This record gives sequence, C-alpha cells and structure tokens, in this order.
Amino acid sequence: MTKQIIQTNLAPAPVGPYNQAIFATGRMLFVSGQIAIDPATNQLVHDGDVAKQTEQVMANLAAILKQAGATFEDVVKTGVFLKDMNDFATVNGIYARYFDEATAPARACVEVARLPKDVLVEIDCIAVIG
Repeated sequence: MTKQIIQTNLAPAPVGPYNQAIFATGRMLFVSGQIAIDPATNQLVHDGDVAKQTEQVMANLAAILKQAGATFEDVVKTGVFLKDMNDFATVNGIYARYFDEATAPARACVEVARLPKDVLVEIDCIAVIG
C-alpha cells in the first residue's frame, strides 16, 4: 500500500493527531472530518449558524479534494455528524447542492453529543480517484 499525506492551506490545519486527508493505494482518498474553520485565520466561523457552518465545511472538503486531484464526483462515502438532528433538513439542503442525487455517495448521518470546538456540523468523506 502506498500512503500519501494530502495537505492544503486552503483548508484548516488539523487541530490534533490527524491529517486533512490520506491518499492510499494510489486510488482511495480518506478525508478527515471537516468543521467550520476558516483556513485563512484557522478560527471557527459562523458560531451558532448551521447553514453557514455547513457551507464552510463543504468549502473545506472541496479544497482538500481539489488538492488530491479529486472532486465531489469522486466521493463514494460521507459521514455527517450533527449536534442536533433538527438541523438535518438545513444541512441536507446545502449538502445536496454538491452531489448529484443520481450519483450521490453512500452516507451516514448521526446526531452526536458534542463536536470539536462545539460546532454544529462535521463531515468527512472517502473518494476513489482514477
């Protein structure tokens, strides 16, 4: 197995012992969970606004995918973690703008007790490239 670390300044730097993404076996990309951190300031943005946090999360994912030579079309699996399942419709509406319903990836969506930096949403993904 080959393993390449994917790092871009256009997405937030990791805040713990993980990488933004790992490109494994030359075809699979595992992207760490992204939260609403602005990569320019490395600070949390849009405190309390799940729609704006979701937009930032998707922008961060897009930047990491692009750095690896991928797009949302290459994503085969996502994990969506919500602080409050009542935010599902809002998050899902934004998420749907990034994935064609006919080819959307498999997905899990769960409500969790707490997320890093007390954000409202976190999303990770796996992509297959090539």
